[in-house]
Amino acid sequence: MGKPKVISLFSGAGGMDYGFEAAGFDTAVTLEFDHDCCETLRASRPDWSVLERSVFDVPTPELLEVGGLKRGEADLLIGGPPCQPFSKSGYWARGDARRLDDPRADTLAAYMRVVEEALPQVFVLENVTGLAFSGKDEGLRLLLEKIERINTATKSNYKPQFQVLNAAAYGVPQMRERFVLVASRDGATFRFPEPTHAEPSAEGELPMVGLSPYRTAWEAIGDLKPNADEDLAVRGKWAGLLPSIPEGQNYLFHTDRGGGLPLFGWRRRYWTFLLKLAKNRPSWTIQAQPGPSVGPFHWENRRLSLRELARIQTFPDDVQVKGGRTSAQRQLGNAVPSLLAEVLGRAIRTQLLGLGSARGRLKLLPAERRPIPPPEPAHPVPRPFHKLVGDHEAHPGTGKGYGATARTKSVSELGIAEAPNAR
Repeated sequence: MGKPKVISLFSGAGGMDYGFEAAGFDTAVTLEFDHDCCETLRASRPDWSVLERSVFDVPTPELLEVGGLKRGEADLLIGGPPCQPFSKSGYWARGDARRLDDPRADTLAAYMRVVEEALPQVFVLENVTGLAFSGKDEGLRLLLEKIERINTATKSNYKPQFQVLNAAAYGVPQMRERFVLVASRDGATFRFPEPTHAEPSAEGELPMVGLSPYRTAWEAIGDLKPNADEDLAVRGKWAGLLPSIPEGQNYLFHTDRGGGLPLFGWRRRYWTFLLKLAKNRPSWTIQAQPGPSVGPFHWENRRLSLRELARIQTFPDDVQVKGGRTSAQRQLGNAVPSLLAEVLGRAIRTQLLGLGSARGRLKLLPAERRPIPPPEPAHPVPRPFHKLVGDHEAHPGTGKGYGATARTKSVSELGIAEAPNAR
């Protein structure tokens, strides 16, 4: 019997695909709108069939034909519909996210349309954790309602199981949470894999018996040296302050509650502002569209190279990310860590497809690399930043920051009353 066949929607740079490949699956067809992502897929996996079009423009029969499949033959459908409507960034910028009012949320319906028309044995949908926020879970409820309608219309028995997973708990050298939903056509119940890694205690002992320590940024990228032609210099008005931030910390170090100078108010900036990796911890979440002061930055006070970003995302080393720096960063930052998909793929093989487990060590798990070197010393704060020293007001709480109060003031000045459920 050949490898189980995968249909991949919203494939991006292939993060999920490489993981399922490592678990013994074969990607029959990928569908992706972004040109640079498609070039990455073509260069990295020339044997895959890549459709460079929008999901709204490709009929499911065509998708099946390109993949050499008929309705009901696909073993697995995977995809992560674009997640901006449910992202935490919406809460920071506007006090809430537009969610189902955002036309980009239509991608959820498009994904479920392919489920109904292709009827895969199993489907996996991943998204940001905001999709299932308590009290703001209309996106999740939409999915569950559509699954019920699909079961009624097609006599299938998809029973969705969903959970928020932290990639670091499965060996990914990155703290990254994702919502994952898995459903089998025959009604089999999927049990999410138990965590295999955990954070060591202060004494270096694990809090739970049988778990390995989190894989660290050092284990992911400690052996890499950036190419001389890759410009990784940090720029912008805050670039000179970065060397004064210790490893594993951010701008909060320079507040009245940190160990540095009081240059900022507590929690007045994004968490990623001047955020720096620590060698002995997993990376923080890789960002898709970082500004000049948005980390995580390397402990050598520079931006991470593209190869380092790919390693932190546990992409196979043979993946070639195409496009310029901004595009490549977006492709990598939007991807699902490939190792997380490999872990899910192994569990799906055994529990839902009856194919037996892929054998041996996880292919994409970073190797242990010990000893981990000590932290790099932090530098003194440059003299030009000393003018910022003083008393700075802490953030007053959710919905009370500068942006939220300015928005409220503008609304009141215009004499417009916000709807009771606007937020």
